[in-house]
Amino acid sequence: MASAIQNTSQTMARIVRMHAADNVAIAVNNGGLPAGSVLDAPFASGLKLRDAVPQGHKVALCLIPKDTAVRRYNVAIGYAREDIEAGSWVNERMLHVPAACALSDLPPATGANTVWHNEALTGYTFEGFRNPDGSVGTRNILAITTTVQCVAGVLAQALKRIKSELLPQFPNVDDVVALEHSYGCGVAIDAPDAIIPIRTVRNLALNPNFGGEVMVLSLGCEKLQPERLLPAGSIALRSIENTTETSAESTDVIRLQDDKHVGFQSMLDSIMTSATKHLDRLNRRQRETVPASELVVGMQCGGSDAFSGVTANPAVGFCTDLLVRAGASVLFSETTEVRDAIAQMTARASSPEVAQAMVREMAWYDAYLARGQADRSANTTPGNKVGGLSNIVEKAMGFIIKSGTAPITGLLAPGEKLQHKGLHYAATPASDFICGTLQLAAGMNVHVFTTGRGTPYGLAEVPVIKVATRTDLAKRWFDLMDVNAGTIADGEKSIEDVGWELFHLILDIASGRKKTCSEQWQLYNALVLFNPAPVT
Repeated sequence: MASAIQNTSQTMARIVRMHAADNVAIAVNNGGLPAGSVLDAPFASGLKLRDAVPQGHKVALCLIPKDTAVRRYNVAIGYAREDIEAGSWVNERMLHVPAACALSDLPPATGANTVWHNEALTGYTFEGFRNPDGSVGTRNILAITTTVQCVAGVLAQALKRIKSELLPQFPNVDDVVALEHSYGCGVAIDAPDAIIPIRTVRNLALNPNFGGEVMVLSLGCEKLQPERLLPAGSIALRSIENTTETSAESTDVIRLQDDKHVGFQSMLDSIMTSATKHLDRLNRRQRETVPASELVVGMQCGGSDAFSGVTANPAVGFCTDLLVRAGASVLFSETTEVRDAIAQMTARASSPEVAQAMVREMAWYDAYLARGQADRSANTTPGNKVGGLSNIVEKAMGFIIKSGTAPITGLLAPGEKLQHKGLHYAATPASDFICGTLQLAAGMNVHVFTTGRGTPYGLAEVPVIKVATRTDLAKRWFDLMDVNAGTIADGEKSIEDVGWELFHLILDIASGRKKTCSEQWQLYNALVLFNPAPVT
């Protein structure tokens, strides 16, 4: 993919085109371009703007006749409703959205013949917490899992006491978090799709940042019983109400309805007693030098704009390739935002089985949306459109770049846990909170989040590195953005420069040498489960 930026001077009308075959380019200047601006880029020499074009929005480089494809990334992102004159502002109201790509006759997987022309990247390490199962955490956190929302109020009060009374006694423990959710009761627990929220809650408890310490708070009468959430063979359960059991000491279940709990304070006392034991074990953990291959990095975007596919996502894609070359695992997700890039995905699959799994997940999601009388076009937000993204096709083309160029070696259905290294498509909805929750369940230990419109999104369970697509955003939200990819559009840095910057920052963040802006301000969003099953 080639891009051409007109020039780097803030006083000149600057535009960027992503491919030589594109018939539109986007306005780079902060504040946009006024009508009458004259462009002198080689591909638009002397073109005079007929309309004012907001920053990030598209300008027609030539006459685009009615029903002709409007091309960006050398992809038809829409078809002109009427003739579009050269120099006109091209926005979503002027375009017909293309039909979704068929899920048949797609480019075949390259399989065992895949040759990725990149050498292994060796010698990179970080300081992490090695877990009994071999995984590595980037933070040392006590997580308390809930089986039902009914216990959330009690747990909230317990967390206040744990943080004020216990955490100061255990300086090697970073935090205590509640894995609370709205599932567990009033649900069709045996419905086929109920496995998605159940395995998500199960695998959240096993995230590497929690050190193998599983503490479960149950009410007692809920449908999602602890034994169903964590069946024999997944984690051995030991109820602290029955100390005669001989299962793993690192797992406790507290049931609030048990007879021993006489009054609210006794419930808090049980939680505090259990938490003390877990905190003591976590406090003994020490960071050690581990290879970069132990990273599990989730890639996500929110509040996307037209610069996402020009600056932040290409830089993240370059970093993705660096991580994969270093032997790490990378997750990219958001089904509706890659649906229109499925042909690119199957062509990069490492085997026909991986390609077919991706097609299966896309088809499942198509059917899921259809049941709700919606389709992928419902994805784009008002903010996306203000930022210059006309529709879901344009958004998808800018999104897929963050996955880099490496072969896609695996697919995770929603809520599944990562089993091997490499680049994986983790199928999730595009919702920031649901995607982040599912990537946590997959085993993510570092999160990278790109944004053009800006969002204070963060997670208590894992460090979230925020990458701004524009310098204007990075300057205005100077204490909320960790990386400014807008320097690429400014002509100050290359995609490769920012990709390497992000790679080194990931190692520093994973080692605890630095904190993200979200961590510094403790800006943490709630976990949100994906539950496509009925609620009774």
